[in-house]
Amino acid sequence: MPDIEAPRASGHETVARCRPIKIRHPENASRPHQIRVATHNITGNIKIAPSSGPARPQQRKHPMSIVSISRGCDSWGDAVAQEVAERLGYACISRDIVFDASEIFDIEQPKLIRAIQDAPTLIDRFTKEKERCVAYVRAALLKFLQEDDVVYHGLAGHFFIADLPQILKVRIVADLEDRIRLDMARQNVTHAEAEKKILENDIKRRKWGQYLFGVDTADPSLYDLVIHIQGLSVTDAADIICDTVCMPRYRTTPQRARELKNLALAAEVDAMLIHVMPEIQSVARDGDVTITVTLGEISADPVIRNIHESVKTVKGIRSITVCTAPAIEYN
Repeated sequence: MPDIEAPRASGHETVARCRPIKIRHPENASRPHQIRVATHNITGNIKIAPSSGPARPQQRKHPMSIVSISRGCDSWGDAVAQEVAERLGYACISRDIVFDASEIFDIEQPKLIRAIQDAPTLIDRFTKEKERCVAYVRAALLKFLQEDDVVYHGLAGHFFIADLPQILKVRIVADLEDRIRLDMARQNVTHAEAEKKILENDIKRRKWGQYLFGVDTADPSLYDLVIHIQGLSVTDAADIICDTVCMPRYRTTPQRARELKNLALAAEVDAMLIHVMPEIQSVARDGDVTITVTLGEISADPVIRNIHESVKTVKGIRSITVCTAPAIEYN
């Protein structure tokens, strides 16, 4: 999205010209929907489990909760996630969230998938394309998680929800030979071909996590529950997860829902602004958003105008505070 030199929007009122600058949204002001991101339904492509019958039963048998399942390829994690979702009556989503992010932010699906799946390249370190795509997927996922009653087993979910203790974070692991046999059966490939694919995939995912978040996806401290699938059936693993998610600490409370809403709003603002400045960070609190941007040698005024224009269609914003920070110089 190109830089936009725009006049003050009618839906905002700039109340301060010094730093930080506050832009307030009057409660009854009209909010023009000029940016495409605001015109799409963020949950349009989500697949609901179970496939037959109502996805969200009227008679709730389980407390409202969210489960995130991380797994390597061919580790039975997808089957476990589907069974957990069916038992709890929850929505079950994986790469569906990539399809939504593609529509919302008008970017090709293959580019998003590569960004959250492939190891970083040297070019990525200069273009920041991977960071942009990750911001889009993060915003789409956190937006959907506000619906609650979700089992997510797509890529990188445990990174995006690391600061939300109410979400049950699960890691499914399996022995390499078992994974190889499963891939051979699924793909009709040789032992050597299956082993090569699995090992390469594991390496890519670990490099991805270390590059973007500085952590190893296989680190057990990232998860509340690590299940070694050897000797257990898919049903056994689902039993463990369903029993655990019913514990009080994983129930969605009004305060926890508010925390997720704040995080989702900040993520959406970040995604809308990443084209303005890659080095940008937003924090939201009940509709009040603080945006910190590192400018370096760039003039602050055009950047702030661009921020103003880019976020005017984001719903839920009550006020915006823009804080500018100089780049750190190293001698």
